[in-house]
Order: sequence, then C-alpha cells, then structure tokens
Amino acid sequence: MPWNALESLAMPAYELARSITINCSTQQAYELVSDYSTWTTWSPWLLAEPTTEVHISSDPGSIGSKYEWRGDIVGQGELITTELKRNQSMSADLRFIKPFPALAKTGFLISPVDHGTKLTWTMQGKMPWFLFWMIPMMKTLIGMDYQRGLEMIKDLLETGSIPSRLVFHDREEIQGFKMAGVVGSCSVDAIGPTMEKSFSEAKEEFRKLGLPMNGDMISVYTKFRMKAGVFEYISGYVLPDEADVHSQKLTVWKMPPGRAYRLTHIGSYRHLGNGWSAANQIVRTRKWKQSRIGTYEIYRNADSAQDEAEAVTDIYLPLK
Repeated sequence: MPWNALESLAMPAYELARSITINCSTQQAYELVSDYSTWTTWSPWLLAEPTTEVHISSDPGSIGSKYEWRGDIVGQGELITTELKRNQSMSADLRFIKPFPALAKTGFLISPVDHGTKLTWTMQGKMPWFLFWMIPMMKTLIGMDYQRGLEMIKDLLETGSIPSRLVFHDREEIQGFKMAGVVGSCSVDAIGPTMEKSFSEAKEEFRKLGLPMNGDMISVYTKFRMKAGVFEYISGYVLPDEADVHSQKLTVWKMPPGRAYRLTHIGSYRHLGNGWSAANQIVRTRKWKQSRIGTYEIYRNADSAQDEAEAVTDIYLPLK
C-alpha cells in the first residue's frame, strides 16, 4: 500500500516516552542523537542482527537526513529527520516497511538538569486497524527497547564505551537440573536492585540450611505480564539432584532434559536486556516454538569477574 494511502487511513494511535539522566552537557547529548552516523553504535536493535544493512545519507546530522535499515530479524524501515533544535531536540519520521507497514513520529527531547542532562526518547504513531490489539504489547516492548538504548547512550557519553557484547550460539541439548531460590517480581526498570535483594535472601537461607552454593548462580523467569511490564522470577543456585530443600523461603524449580536456544551476553548486568531481546527476536524469526516451562539466565563468573565488562551470562530459551 502506498505511504500516502496508509497515512490517510483512520488508524489506532499510541504514544510513549522513556527518559534517563546523563552526566554530560546538552550539547554532547544533542550531537550524539541528532547524527545518524552514531546510531549504529548504540542502537538497541542492531545488536540482534549485526549483519543488518544500514544506509545513512551523506549529511547525517541535518534536516532531511536519512537512516535506512534492512534485515531478516530487525525488518526494514527508514528514519528521516524533520526538525532540529540545537541542544534541545530532534524529530524524525519513522516508517516501518517490514514485517508490516506502520508510521510513527520519533525523536529526543534534551534538557539541562542538576548534574547533567535529561534525555527523553519519544514516539507517537499509528498502527494498521487490523493490528490494534498489538498496541499494548508493542508499547511495552518498544518502551523496553528505548530504555535499553538510553542506557547504552548513557554509558557511551559518560565513559566512551558500552560494556555489552553478544555471542550467538544455536539450539543445543540441555541436561536436566534443579535449582532453588527466592521468588520475586518487579518492573523492568527495577529488576537490578530487586534481584540483588532476592539473591541476598537466597544466600542467607542457603547458609542457614547448609545447602551447597557451589552450583551456578541462576535466575529463572517464570512469567512476564506484558501489559504491566512485570517479570516474575526465582533467583538462587543450581543444586545437586540429591539435595533436599525444606524451606518456606525457597522455591524449587526443575528443568527437564530437552533443547534450548542459548545466547551469551558479555558485559554489565545492566545491559542483560540486550541479550534477552536478541534471543527472543532470533527464536521468533526462526519460528522455533518456546516451551512454557520458563526461561533462565546463568551467571558464569559472578564471583570472579573483576570488571563489569567481563561478566559472562548465558541466556537460555527452552524449546519444544
């Protein structure tokens, strides 16, 4: 369908915004987000498909400049800058072509605050009428993507690098195991400190009961309430099969033998969402069916990594 015809249809509308405070000047933030030549460094989507074709116009930081992408996993689309207010904002037209056509307005608002700059990433868009039911889910997922992108922008502006790298694997056979841990739930934004508290409680209970803690540290995600953006999880340790757990504070979870897709994230736990997003996109694109038992992440060197950039986490999506 031609774009002018798509624009003329009455379609369900939505909007969202995500913000972060960065220890930098408004000029530094503006120069980064208004210049498309920087976007491949911090894009929250390209991590899932490093081979994505990206074309950037020769004037990447001016009105009318264009950013185009095409990939098997990330789909196809384009951004065209429509407005620039130096050190204040940038706006662009966003056109999705694949997997389905859709239109949106996106951009960044930049304002000075105490100790730095507040950067807000916004989107206002419309969906084809037959996809109206996807809007709540899409707002949650894109909001998570925007937050991941803002976290990477923050690291890039404050430190000059982003401690997040993905290593792609394939489907593999998984031996069965069991773990025990503390049940928790939280929003995406609060998952770091909330999970740390759960691990602290699990360690205390393990010590109290004399349970071995030489197994891998692990978190199992048992449910994701999409509309609310809330995860339910169990954080604890992998246990020997013969270990008995008699505790009201600990919940036992078992992974039966089977198959799973594995992806490794190397870097700060703050950026683990990059790995999860990429893993889910890959499984969805390849049309592998996930098991409902739960997904999990294993922290391979949580006790030995000297630097956050060295932290190794394996992400598993069990498959049917």
